[in-house]
Amino acid sequence: MPTIALPSRVAEQLKAWNISAESSGVSTGSTWLPGEGEPITSVSPVDGAVIGTVRGVSKKEYERVITTAQKGFDEWRTWPAPKRGEVVRQLADALREHKAALGKLVSYEMGKSYQEGLGEVQEMIDICDFAVGLSRQLHGLTMHSERPDHRMYEQWHPLGITGIITAFNFPVAVWSWNSALAWICGDVCVWKPSEKTPICGVVCQRITAEVFRRNGVPEGVSTLVCGGREIGEQLANDPRVPLVSATGSTRMGKAVGAALGARLGRALLELGGNNAIIISDKADLDIALRASLFGAVGTAGQRCTTTRRLIIHESVYDLMKQKLVKAYGQLRIGDPLDEKNHVGPLIDTDAVVAYQKALVAAKEQGGSLAVEGGSMTGPGYESGCYVRPAVVEARPEMAITQEETFAPILYLLKYTGGVENAIAIQNGVKQGLSSSIMTNDMRESERFLSAVGSDCGIANVNIGTSGAEIGGAFGGEKETGGGRESGSDAWKNYMRRQTNTINYGSSLPLAQGIKFDL
Repeated sequence: MPTIALPSRVAEQLKAWNISAESSGVSTGSTWLPGEGEPITSVSPVDGAVIGTVRGVSKKEYERVITTAQKGFDEWRTWPAPKRGEVVRQLADALREHKAALGKLVSYEMGKSYQEGLGEVQEMIDICDFAVGLSRQLHGLTMHSERPDHRMYEQWHPLGITGIITAFNFPVAVWSWNSALAWICGDVCVWKPSEKTPICGVVCQRITAEVFRRNGVPEGVSTLVCGGREIGEQLANDPRVPLVSATGSTRMGKAVGAALGARLGRALLELGGNNAIIISDKADLDIALRASLFGAVGTAGQRCTTTRRLIIHESVYDLMKQKLVKAYGQLRIGDPLDEKNHVGPLIDTDAVVAYQKALVAAKEQGGSLAVEGGSMTGPGYESGCYVRPAVVEARPEMAITQEETFAPILYLLKYTGGVENAIAIQNGVKQGLSSSIMTNDMRESERFLSAVGSDCGIANVNIGTSGAEIGGAFGGEKETGGGRESGSDAWKNYMRRQTNTINYGSSLPLAQGIKFDL
C-alpha cells in the first residue's frame, strides 16, 4: 500500500502519539499486533483528506486478544478496587494533558465542532473522576435473616470481559463511559471503535496503554480490535464475553441483542432516538429557542439525543417559528476547527444522501420547508459532506417524523389543548431516549415527569434534549434499547451480584420454618 502523507492540521499530534500513515488497529495493551485483517481508511469529512489507514484485526488476532483479556482478568480482578481506581485517576490526568490535541482529532475525524470535540474529551475526564470515587463505593446491602444466629448480605464481583462497540458520533466518550466503570469494577475491556473513526480509537489505546504500563497493569485489561461489522458479530456471539455494550442504530442493536439473548449473555444497548421538545404556551421562548437550536444542529444533527421534533402549542407556534427562521439564518456552516462556525459536516456522503431522501419524503408526505435545506458546494465544502440545517413544518402522523434521520432536520409539530396532548404526540414514536418540556407552569412540568408523562429514559424541564451530564445514568426505553451507562448505579451492569448467608450459630435452622429431622 502506498505511503500516505498525514494531513498537516493533525500531523504533529499523530506523530506525538506514534501514529503513522499506516498503523495497526489491534492491541492487547502495550503490545500491538500486525493487523492482518481488512485495512480501514479514515477520511475526514471536514476536507476529504485521508487521515491514515488502520490495519484491522484478523480472526487469529481476535483469538489472541480474547485469550490475553481472559488472562488479564484473572489478575486484574484481584487488585483492590481503590488501586484500580488510582490507575483510572492517572488516565484522567493523561487525558487532561492531551485534551486539546485529542479534541482536535475528534473534530477532524468525526466532523463535530472543536468546542464539541473538547467537550467530548472533558466527558472522558469527568467519567474517570467519577469512577475514581466509585472505586471506594462498590457497595452491597446487609439484610436481616429470619433465622437466629444468621446474617445476610450481598456483594458485587467482577463480571469478566466487557465488549464495547461504539459509534462514530461520539468516537471516544462512549468508550470511556464503559471502560472507566468496567475497569474499577475489575473487568477488562475489548473495544471495537467505529470503522468511520478508527484513528480516535488507536490514539485512546496508546494513551491508555502508557498509563497502564507505568502502573504494571497486566496485558489484556485494555484491548483494541478495529474492524467492520463482522468483529461486532464475533463479540456478540462469543461466550467468553459475558457483557457487550453496543451503541448505534436500532437495527444493529436488535441483531446484537438477539445474538446475546441466544447465549444468555448480557446486552447494554444505546440505540436510536427521536427526541422532542414540548414548547408550552407558558414557556420562556428565548430559553426554548436556544435549547432547540443547539439540540437540532449540534454535531450537525448526529447525536442520539439530537432534537428532531418541536411540539409547539398553537398559541405560540407562529412566533416560535419566526424566531427559529431568524436564528437559522444566522448559522455559519463550515470547517468545524474554525470556532467561528456553528455547524460542521455530516460524517460522509452516504449521510448526505440519507438527509436528502428525508427532505424529499417530508415534502411528499405533505410537509413544507420553513427553512430550506440542501447540500453545500463550492470553496470550503469540497468533501461533499456539508448540508444546510433544515426546518420542516409537519404533522405527527407523517411517517418521516416517526424515523430517526441522523442529520440536521427539525420537524415543527403543532398541538392544541392541554399538555397531555403534547405528551401523547411526544410518546407516539418507537424510540424513547431524551425529551424536554419548556414551561414555567409547575403543574405541566410535574405531569411531564410523572408516570403518565414522558416515556423516555431522560426527561428534562427548561433545558434541551442534548448534553447529558455524566452524573446521571444515560439511556432510553423502547427501541432505544433500555441500557444505562455513565453515572448513578450504572456500574452494576459490569458486575455480578452475589447474596451471602452466614450461620454463626451451633444449629442448622431452615428457612420458612421447614423441619427436616432424622
